[in-house]
Amino acid sequence: MKKLKKALYILALLFPVALFAQKEIVIEPANITMEVGQKKQINAYVMENGKKLKDPINLLSRARRSLTIDSTMMAHAIQPGTYDIVAVADGVRKTFQIKVNYPAIASIKIDDIPQKIYAGTSIALKYNVIDKSGATRDNVDVKFTSMYGNIAEVDDYGMVNTMIPGKATITVKAENITNTITVNVVANPIVKVQLEAEMTSARTGDVFHFKAKALDKNGKIIEDAPIFYSFSGVSDNTSQSASGLIKNDGRFVADEAGKYTITASCGVASASKTLKITAREVTRKIEMVGQGSVNDKHTSDFWVWEGIDGRDYAVTGTWGADGTAYFWDVTDPGSMIKIDSVQVDARTVNDVKISEDGKICVISREGASDRKNGLVIIDVSNPRDVEIISRFDENMTGGVHNVFLSGDYLYALSGGQKYYIIDIKDPKNPRAVSKFELDTPGHSIHDVWVEDGIAYSSNWGDGIQLVDVGNGIAGGSPENPKQFASYAYPNKANHASFPFRSPSTGKFYVIGGDEIFPYGLNTEKGGVNMAAGYLHVVDFTDLENPQEVARFEVPYAGSHNYWIEGETLYVAFYNGGVRVVDLSGELMGDLRKQGREIAWILPNDPNGYTPNAPFTWGAQLHKGHVFFSDFNSGLWSAKLEPEKPKNTPIQVK
Repeated sequence: MKKLKKALYILALLFPVALFAQKEIVIEPANITMEVGQKKQINAYVMENGKKLKDPINLLSRARRSLTIDSTMMAHAIQPGTYDIVAVADGVRKTFQIKVNYPAIASIKIDDIPQKIYAGTSIALKYNVIDKSGATRDNVDVKFTSMYGNIAEVDDYGMVNTMIPGKATITVKAENITNTITVNVVANPIVKVQLEAEMTSARTGDVFHFKAKALDKNGKIIEDAPIFYSFSGVSDNTSQSASGLIKNDGRFVADEAGKYTITASCGVASASKTLKITAREVTRKIEMVGQGSVNDKHTSDFWVWEGIDGRDYAVTGTWGADGTAYFWDVTDPGSMIKIDSVQVDARTVNDVKISEDGKICVISREGASDRKNGLVIIDVSNPRDVEIISRFDENMTGGVHNVFLSGDYLYALSGGQKYYIIDIKDPKNPRAVSKFELDTPGHSIHDVWVEDGIAYSSNWGDGIQLVDVGNGIAGGSPENPKQFASYAYPNKANHASFPFRSPSTGKFYVIGGDEIFPYGLNTEKGGVNMAAGYLHVVDFTDLENPQEVARFEVPYAGSHNYWIEGETLYVAFYNGGVRVVDLSGELMGDLRKQGREIAWILPNDPNGYTPNAPFTWGAQLHKGHVFFSDFNSGLWSAKLEPEKPKNTPIQVK
């Protein structure tokens, strides 16, 4: 045996190519470094026995939202980092890395410097650091200096504090780029500040609107006076600090019950008002009513509706299984009965929707064996005997993750990048009439919701997109969708969007939800998951200037789908269960800290696909019951205690 091994070793030395030659993928350049916003052509080819082959190669980015590679092997750098790229050819693959750096700083833009600044007052410099890709950067070390610091000094955060009349030079520097401005400090005529409040008492979460006026010695209002608002307070709870949020336009909201003092100041002149804040007291009991158990596979999304026979029904999808959708009779929420099912060629039926007339159901398909993922349209006129009408998979690449049904049109995601609008006036012959897709680098989409002729899409890093598909606000239609407003927030995790027009204030909000799995997603039977992220409340009342004004966050849990009725929000928070939230009045600050959470409920099933592991997907209010689906245990129903009439005397027997 030893002689044989030695002989083989000698042969390997003599004839290494003949014995061990194999295909290999070569990447040029070998070490690839790019900058954000840059495009770079990658050259990849297959070698065998020293010969360059013409085998086709595909390059796949493992982080498509940060670095994309198109069919021509052109790399597009979107975010900084080091990313794995997989090169695949016939019988061979190779993983290599591309490093993406931030571009150098190109300029510093300083905006809105007043022509004059009153001595003894302060202003915050408004500046933007812009790199060579044209992007605004907020992660750059910025330094501030002042010449003639006896007139005006500037701190490490760009706050300019003025002392005496005169002119001072302020310099802003980032990397090797500088910008210099001159501030004109003039004598301060202000001797008095007046502060007005529309009320002096309210609940936590109620927004106060203060108005301050700066006056000179003659009682004349100084219109351009810089007013600075601040607050202090004492909580009724001696173990809790008073907390809240005040804006420089005079809006204030308190998180804790107690007494608060609001101060408006301009230089040495100031005025204050004291407020009494009471607890919001909106909590109500919620009780579990019933369960439609699914314990042999994961449950995905659901929809509840009233059938044409007047009874109530639900449909649930399944995830990572066998392409089954279940139909339920939920007329009695305490005894939900599985009445029929449909199985299609798919691993996952992620989303389900029902038409307004209760006759048509649409389910999405992902992971089809023939790779033709798409939609299935089902007749649910009789939910006890549902029938497939048609399927649609034209252009539905990569699986349809989410779908929405509005009137005679379907809105279906394709390839995680766009949605198609599909005419189903004839459900036997659906046809695509248009599509909506952003043109931003690495763009992607998770969800679309349609209401009043506006499609609200959730586009991850590109945030919330408002598209006219028949509303008329931008001249759009289903055949010609027109985007007209958007808002993106920094964490780039926008995965669900829901409109809310406040009946009590008239304000127009869109609530955007995050989807983040900091430890990955365990989809195996028995797998336990933890999500992260929260709800971002964005005020779209001014469509040209949307502002994020409030948030709702459940610690150690992450948001998923939600529903709003009246001024009440029903939201699934994955491992945090279902949360019911008061949205009445103007919204500002941390809604949970303010005591706006009405109720919460956590499903718990010892016989679940993963036992005793809540992971709620969505919530919907239907005829006084809260229905919700759970990834590990199926369909649930709960009952929220009715709201008590205000100022009703307690009856004592």
